Amino acid sequence: MTNSSGARPGLTLGAVALVQFMVSLDLSVVNVGLPQIAAGLGFSAVGLTWVIHAYALTFGGLLLLGGKAADRYGRKRILLLGLGLFGLASLVGGFAQEPGHLVAARAAQGIGAAALAPAALALLTATFPTGRARLRAFGVWSATNAAGGALGVLLGGLLTEYANWRWVMFVNVPMAACALALAWRGVAAGPPTTRGGRPDVLGAVLVTAGMTLLVFGVVRTDQYAWTSPVTLTTLAVAAALLAAFIHVELTTAREPLVRLGLFANRSVTGANAYTLLIGAAMTPCFYFASLYLQQVLGTGPARTGIMFLPFALAVVAGSVLAVTFGYRLAPRTLLVIGGLLAATGLAWFGLITPDGAFTTDVLGPSIVTGGAFGLCLGPVASLATAGVAPHETGTASGLLNSSRQIGASLGLAALGAAAHHRTGRTATPEALNDGYALGLTLGAALLVAAVIVALAVLPRTSPPSRVERTDDLGSAPDPVATRETKTGGS
Repeated sequence: MTNSSGARPGLTLGAVALVQFMVSLDLSVVNVGLPQIAAGLGFSAVGLTWVIHAYALTFGGLLLLGGKAADRYGRKRILLLGLGLFGLASLVGGFAQEPGHLVAARAAQGIGAAALAPAALALLTATFPTGRARLRAFGVWSATNAAGGALGVLLGGLLTEYANWRWVMFVNVPMAACALALAWRGVAAGPPTTRGGRPDVLGAVLVTAGMTLLVFGVVRTDQYAWTSPVTLTTLAVAAALLAAFIHVELTTAREPLVRLGLFANRSVTGANAYTLLIGAAMTPCFYFASLYLQQVLGTGPARTGIMFLPFALAVVAGSVLAVTFGYRLAPRTLLVIGGLLAATGLAWFGLITPDGAFTTDVLGPSIVTGGAFGLCLGPVASLATAGVAPHETGTASGLLNSSRQIGASLGLAALGAAAHHRTGRTATPEALNDGYALGLTLGAALLVAAVIVALAVLPRTSPPSRVERTDDLGSAPDPVATRETKTGGS
């Protein structure tokens, strides 16, 4: 599983980009096919959301363990193991015959993604440590990350209508095989960056179980009121598990899942809080927009997927602009601008009507929201690993991805519950429209909160100097990392 040759930056970037595209795509590729999946396997309306939650929760809950494993056992090794599990789970999920089979396969996909995603981002950080090369690499990473989530809806719609919903699972298999080949040839098999104690598996189990119960309790508020004994008990147990996770991290004799002192770095804390809120707003956006097009406007799966193409292109364009603006504007400034634009886009989305149309109700908000989303991804990823010691970059990378996935699941659970409550028991197009509009508007409020976090928590940094802007080889110091190192993250 090792490769004695040195790293090949181009192949490493290609492998990391493909990995991030695949991982991000898998969170959204099932959205358009959900009605067909429900009909084919017999999911209930509430049970169907677990096709998304099973992936997001295991992915988000185990990412910290994946990052720690990458640091301790070697990034290339964990990357290859994660890719193998992800590809196998995708193959098994495509052959699912019952709801439980598909949910289990999606959970296994999440475990594989939790191993490969932080290893891939840590490899990117190590391969492109400074200067303009780093900005370009993170630009590619953010573009593929965003495009995966956006194009997943397009691809899912085309596969669902012209092939079968099972292909939203099968499509991952060749991508995982290509990423394996690129990583095998292009990634150097360097030694582990740390050889501490064994990773804290108990902590990973506690945080995953706690987040799963939290989402479970929120999702079931359509059956049990927030003040009912069932809901209160579920949420109380979830809180106890999460408190136990924090206690374990502070007292464990093993290698902590995450060193809580890492949050003393304001870049790490602010970037993760910002990412959690972005994930909580954007994942429900995909979900509501897809259902609005299909269940309110009566659009077919393939056309629905095609209608998301402007969103995907806007995300890529925003990611490219982030690289250009990265030489002129501080990362925090880009996050504030991107967050405000994204909030504007979702608020515009919230004006949808039952008798609307794609050109009047979806196209404009898609372009604004997608471009703003792309503008945020590269800067927030760079900030999340700025000033972090080399032996903790895997953990920091896992923490960032964990925040996004946990935010996605919590946001979908909370905003979905609010939308379902607004819709009521009569699922007419008008009632559904009202529910989706509320969910999108609440998403805009979450993005405003993300902007407040950026202003209040993230440190002020400067854009690269003229010397750094002309350094194509990446020899100049990275402005974010340099500032964080000097200030200690404050």
